[in-house]
Amino acid sequence: MAVRALVFDVFGTLVDWRSGVAEAFRASGVEGTAGDLADDWRGRYRPILAEVNEGERSWANFDELHHVTLDDLLAERRRDLPVEERRRLVEAWHRLDPWPDVPAGLEALRRRRVVATLSNGHVALLVDLARYGDLRFDCILSAELARVYKPARAAYLMAARLLGVEAGELMLVAAHGWDLDGAREAGLRTAFVDRPLEYGPGSGGRAHPDADVSVSELVELAERLPG
Repeated sequence: MAVRALVFDVFGTLVDWRSGVAEAFRASGVEGTAGDLADDWRGRYRPILAEVNEGERSWANFDELHHVTLDDLLAERRRDLPVEERRRLVEAWHRLDPWPDVPAGLEALRRRRVVATLSNGHVALLVDLARYGDLRFDCILSAELARVYKPARAAYLMAARLLGVEAGELMLVAAHGWDLDGAREAGLRTAFVDRPLEYGPGSGGRAHPDADVSVSELVELAERLPG
């Protein structure tokens, strides 16, 4: 079955969240190493999404959940920060630089296939990121539309339904094994993109042997997918 459309994870796969969030922490004056603070904040992401998916927490979008996890982070570190500064930190997730290969890679992939986001970030956040990074998509899709977060099966099937393709005709492109595994279990094709700098210099490359395709950049994916 041919791949007719591609959906992309965004944070870590298309944009460098760590550098942008670390810079926001530096500007905030919060005591601590900026990179460590960014990692700590990001590390709270999947557990709180699981709480939503499991019904332990009411639905909330990324901004709302980031406020919760930031408050927890600061409380655990006994750091105080004005409400306005906390808001600025949450807004930093709306202004993140894409990895260098992404703009050209998306354009190459769009020539032959539909290209869309499929992120746990909410639609307004993804629009801001696309505009900030000058990234072109055919449409913006978010787990928000399914009211369930990846890796829940419904998030992936929602994307296939809205794009008018079968699950096996849709490929998820992501840098994270847990996301690719969720997509594969929902019947999607998968492409792994290695982002060795996602967690900073020295964090090393990763692999996901179960992916249908593994690449180091998006242009390579465009070259390897059959026309």
